[in-house]
Amino acid sequence: MEERKEEDATGDRVARPSTRKGISYSQPLSRDVVLASAARRNAIRKQSLDGGDPTTRRPSFPADDHAPSSSCHDKPHRHSSSLEEARFPPPSASSQCLPANLGGSFGNPFSLDHHRAGSEGDETLTLERAMVEFGVAPGAVPELMGSGGGVGIFRVPIRAAVHPGRPPALEVRPHPLRETQAGSFLRTIACAGSQLWAGQESGLRVWNLKEVFENWGPGVMVRKGDEKSAPFNESCRASPTLCLAVDAANGLIWSGHKDGKIRAWNMELPITADASSDDRGSSSSAVGSTSGCGGCPPFRERLSWQAHHRSPVLSMVITSYGEIWSGSEGGVLKVWPWHAIEKALSLTVEERHMATLLIERSYIDLRSKFTVNGVCILPAVDVKYMESDNCRSKVWSAGSQTFVLWDSRSRDLLKVFGIDGQGETRLDLPSLQDLNVEDGIKTKSVSSSKKEKSQGSVSFLQRSRNALIGAADAVRRVAVKGTLIIEDQPRTEAIAVSMDGMIWTGCTNGSVVQWDGNGNRVQEYRHHSSSVKSICTYGPRVWVGYVSGKVQVLDLDGNLLGEWIAHSSAVIKMVLGGSYMYSLAHQGGIRGWNIRCPGPLDDLLRTELANKEQSYMKLDNIKILVGTWNVGQGRASPNSLISWIGSAASEVGLVVVGLQEVEMGAGFLAMAAAKETVGLEGSANGQWWLNAIGKTLDEGSSFQRVGSRQLAGLLIAAWARKGLRPYIGDVDAAAVPCGFGRAIGNKGAVGLRMRVYDRSICFVNCHFAAHLEAVSRRNADFNHVYRNLSFSRPTTGAHGASAGPTSVQLRGVNAVGSQSDDGKPELSEADMVVFLGDFNYRLHSITYDEARDMVSQRCFDWLRDKDQLRAEMKAGRVFQGMREGQIKFPPTYKFERNQPGLSGYDSGEKKRIPAWCDRILYRDSRSISVAECCSECPVVSSIAMYEACMDVTESDHKPVRCIFCVEISHSDELIRRQEYGQIIASNDKIRPFIEESCAVPEITVSTNNIIIQNQETSFFGISNKCNKYKAVFKIICQGQSKAGAENSSELCARCSFGFPFWLEVQPAVGIIKPGQTTEVSVRHDEYFLKEEFVDGIPQNFWCEDTRDEEVVLLVIVTGTGSTESTSQQISVRHHFSSVEVDQKVPSRRFQSIRQHGSDEEDPVSSSDVAPEFSNTRGP
Repeated sequence: MEERKEEDATGDRVARPSTRKGISYSQPLSRDVVLASAARRNAIRKQSLDGGDPTTRRPSFPADDHAPSSSCHDKPHRHSSSLEEARFPPPSASSQCLPANLGGSFGNPFSLDHHRAGSEGDETLTLERAMVEFGVAPGAVPELMGSGGGVGIFRVPIRAAVHPGRPPALEVRPHPLRETQAGSFLRTIACAGSQLWAGQESGLRVWNLKEVFENWGPGVMVRKGDEKSAPFNESCRASPTLCLAVDAANGLIWSGHKDGKIRAWNMELPITADASSDDRGSSSSAVGSTSGCGGCPPFRERLSWQAHHRSPVLSMVITSYGEIWSGSEGGVLKVWPWHAIEKALSLTVEERHMATLLIERSYIDLRSKFTVNGVCILPAVDVKYMESDNCRSKVWSAGSQTFVLWDSRSRDLLKVFGIDGQGETRLDLPSLQDLNVEDGIKTKSVSSSKKEKSQGSVSFLQRSRNALIGAADAVRRVAVKGTLIIEDQPRTEAIAVSMDGMIWTGCTNGSVVQWDGNGNRVQEYRHHSSSVKSICTYGPRVWVGYVSGKVQVLDLDGNLLGEWIAHSSAVIKMVLGGSYMYSLAHQGGIRGWNIRCPGPLDDLLRTELANKEQSYMKLDNIKILVGTWNVGQGRASPNSLISWIGSAASEVGLVVVGLQEVEMGAGFLAMAAAKETVGLEGSANGQWWLNAIGKTLDEGSSFQRVGSRQLAGLLIAAWARKGLRPYIGDVDAAAVPCGFGRAIGNKGAVGLRMRVYDRSICFVNCHFAAHLEAVSRRNADFNHVYRNLSFSRPTTGAHGASAGPTSVQLRGVNAVGSQSDDGKPELSEADMVVFLGDFNYRLHSITYDEARDMVSQRCFDWLRDKDQLRAEMKAGRVFQGMREGQIKFPPTYKFERNQPGLSGYDSGEKKRIPAWCDRILYRDSRSISVAECCSECPVVSSIAMYEACMDVTESDHKPVRCIFCVEISHSDELIRRQEYGQIIASNDKIRPFIEESCAVPEITVSTNNIIIQNQETSFFGISNKCNKYKAVFKIICQGQSKAGAENSSELCARCSFGFPFWLEVQPAVGIIKPGQTTEVSVRHDEYFLKEEFVDGIPQNFWCEDTRDEEVVLLVIVTGTGSTESTSQQISVRHHFSSVEVDQKVPSRRFQSIRQHGSDEEDPVSSSDVAPEFSNTRGP
C-alpha cells in the first residue's frame, strides 16, 4: 500500500517532515550565555516609547534580527497588515525585554527570583528559565506555565499507541467523523456466521469477517468516513433500519424499518459487479444507487411487506417455533405465521406482488386479541424491545417501564408487570415533567404581569435585575425538577436472555436486573452509575454496554469480572460472532473484543502491537489561528477584520474566533436565558458577526464554517480550510453561564470540541467577572467553567451559514452522553485545550499614571509582575498547568472608541488602569515542559505569534490573536488492523491462546433416535466429557418431513430452525458444567389447534395431522471462548399406533442420564462438525 502523504494546514499534499526532537535542557547553560542574555535585556530596557501616537517613532533592533519565516519551528510567524506591526514591531526571541521573576524551580515556574539571570553568582539556568529565554521550540514564542497542573482534574490524559486501560480491539470500522455520516448512521448490528450485518439510515451493509483484515480493492469507490473500514457491501437505498433478526435456516436477514416495512435479504451476496439482478432478487420499492461499496453493486431485498401502517417496526424477534413477531408504537404487536412466509418465499420474482399481499393479510394482531369492548389489558406503550426465551419457549416484549410475557407456542398472554416486578397499574395522567415545565412558565408569566403593573414606581435598573433573577430562578427550578424526575423513574433500555434461562434488563440509572423465566425479579446489580444501553450474553458471561462508552463483563451471578472504556460514546448494540464480541458505538465505530477479555491474551496482544507502533503511527502538522475580542456590542469594519483575522489566516488551516459582549442589555439577557431553556440560541448581531468573519475568510471558497455556539453575548465559531476539512469533525458545542445565579449568560463560557486528525481539541471562549477587586470571583468562574462545561450536542455544521437571519438554531440532544467515566470534567480528557476571551484580570498595586508610563516605555516585564492573572497562575489558583505566550504587546483595555494610538487609553473620570484583560492560554499533551510528539504525547504545540491588533478602534478592547503550530500523532487504523491480523495469524506466543479459546468440549448424546406416542414425553441426555471447560448447547430443528413420503429426505426448515408446533423441547439451550449431564425432554401434543388468519381475524380452525411426522433435531455444542461448534443429529418421529414400538434404546429415560461423570463410552459421539454450523477461527 502506498504510504499516505501528510497534509499541511493549507491542505496541500506534502512529504511528512521528520519527527521533531525535544529540546533538552538537562545540562546547565554556560556562564557566558547567561551574561549575554542579561546584557540583551538591559539594552532593551533602555528603549522608551512616547505615550502619544507611536507612529512618530520607531525603535531600533539588533542587527542579528532576521526576517520571520513561515515555518512553525524556525521563526515566529509574522504576517500582519495591522498598524501595530508598523508602530510596535516586537523584538525577536533573542532580544526580548524579559520579566525579572521568570526563574524558579522546575516544579514552580513562577517562583520569584529577584536576582537577574545574568548575575555573576548564577552559574546555571533552570528548565523554565531556559525555555523563557530561548523558547519551547526554535523560533517559537517563549511561554509561561501555571502551577498546579499534573494532578487531579488538571492531569494530562494518558495516551498510548495501544490503550493501556482496555483490551486490544479489532477495529472493524474505526470511528468515522459524524459529519461524513449523513444518511448512513449505523443503528444496530447482527452477526450471522462469518458475516456482520449493520442496519443504517439508508439500508443495510454487511462485512465478510473472513476478509476483515483486507484492504479495499483498487479503484473501489468508498463512502466518506469509511476509508479505513474493513471492506463491506451495501444494500440499495431503503428506509432507516431499526432492528435485525438472523434466519440461518433460510439464509436470510430480516430487517424492520422506519417506514413500517419488514424486509428479507439474502445472506449469499454477489461477488462480481456483473451479477444478474435475478440472482439478487428485485424490489420495486428499493430506490437506490447504481454503484456500491466493495466492488459489487448494491444488493437488493428478496422480500418485503408493509408490516405496520404509519408506524415504524421498533423491534422484531424470531421465536423458537419459527414465527416472526414485530412490535411498533402504541403497544401494537403482530405475529407473522411461518406458513405464510414459506409460501411467499417459494414464489418467483414475477409473483412477488402476490407474496406481499399474502403475508400482509396473514398477521395475527395480539393487541386486538386481548381487547374486549374497546378495553385492552395490554399497556399502550411502544414495544421497543423483544427477546425470545428459547429455553422455555416464551417471548418477552418490553416498553420503557413495562414488560409483557407471552407463550411463543400458543401466543397466550402470561403476565403483565412493571419494571419493579409488580403487576402493572397504568394511570392515564399528564406527564409530571410537563406539569413542572408548565408551572415554571406560569410562574414567569405571573411575575412578568406583576412587574408590568409596577413599572411606574420601580427604577429601570431594579426592573432589569428582577427580570434576570426571575429568569435564572425559573431555569434552576425547571432543571432541578427535571433531574428529580429522571432519577425517580428509571427506564428500561436493554434486554437479553442468557443461556441459563435468565433474563437480563438494563436501566437508565445504571442498574442491571436479573429475572427468571416466569417474570419474577431475582436480583438487581449496579456496578456503574451511567445509563445502560445494551446487553449481550453468551455462555457464562454477560456484557453490559453503557452510555458512557464503558463495557462491563459479568458472570451469571452478577459478579463483575472486568470493565474497560470501549468507545468514546454510548455502546448501543453488542453481538457475538466467532471468537469476538462486536460492539457498536453511537458514533458508528465497530470494535471486536475477544470473548475471553479481560485475560492473559490482552497483555500479549498489547505488547506485540506496541512493538509495531512505528508501522501504523503517523504525524501531521496544523496551524491554528485563535482570536478573541470584546466587541462591546459594536460592529467592526472590513479593514478591522482583515487586520485582526484576514491578514494572519493565509497560512493557517483552522481559525477559531471568540467574541464577548456581542449583544447585552437586561431584556436581551432575559430572552436569551428563556431561549436556552427550550434549546434555542443566537441573535441578529451574532449572525452578523458570523457572516462578516466568514466573508473576511472567503467562506465557501477557502474556508468552511465547522461550528458555532452563542450564549447571550458570548459567541465562538470555527472555520477550517477546505483541504483540512475532511480531517476535522465531531464538532460539539457547550455553554456554561456564570451570571446571576449561574444561569444568565452575561458572564460565562461557550466552547467547541472537535476531532482533528483523530485527536480531541477544545476551544473555550470565556468572559469572567469584572472589576479590579473581583479576583476570587474570576477564579471561581474559571473553576465553574472547567468543571461544568459539557459538550452535550452537535453544533451548527458546514451548512450553518444558510440559517435564517436570526441564526436561531434548534438544539439537538446528543444521546451519547458527555460525562467522563471517572467523573472528571470533559476538558480534562481532551488532548489540547485552548482558553480565550476577556478574563478581566487587571494590574494590581499600580496607579493609572505608573501604568501609562511603563506602557509608553514598553517595559512590559515590570507590568507583568503586576498582572493578577500571572500571580494567580503562579499560586496555582487558576488555569492550573496552562501555558501562555510571553506578552509583548501593550495592555488591551481600556480604550476610548475610535481613538488610535496609546493616547486612546481611558482618560475619563474613572481612568481605568490599563490591563491585559484579553488573553489566550492553552494546554497540550505534554506532562513536562519539553516532549517529543509521539503516541504517549500525541499533541504538542508551540506559539508562532501572540499579539494584539492595536490599530482596531471599534471597541474599548483591542482584539488579540495567537497562532499555534501543532504536531499531532495518530494511528492509521487500516495498517493497525492489518498488523493485528498478522499477529493473530502467525505469532507463536498468541497461537496457543487462540487454539485454546476455540476448543470445543467433548460431549456425548445418549441417543440419536426417538419415537414418541401421542401426548408422550421422552428424555435424552447430553453429557460433558471435558473435566476443565463448560459446554454450551443449543437444540434446533433442521427440518420436518413425512415418514414414508416420496420426498421424505427433503427437510423443510422453519425460520431460524424453529420447532413444529406439535413438538416441545425443553430446555432448548443451556450450559453443562465439566463432567456433568443435562436432561432434555421431548414432548408431543396432538391436540394443537391450527388457525388461519386474514387481516388479523381468525378464519379457519383445524387439528393438524402429525401422524408419522419426523423431525431432525441438531444438538450444537460450543465452548465458552468461541462460537466454533460440533453437532449431533437426533431423529424424532411421531408414531401413531396401538402396537408397542421397539426402540433402539430400552428406556425413555436413559440410565446414562443419571450416571453423571461416567467414563463409559455413550452410544453416540459428537466428534463430527456440521458444516453449515462450523465457523472459521477468524473473527
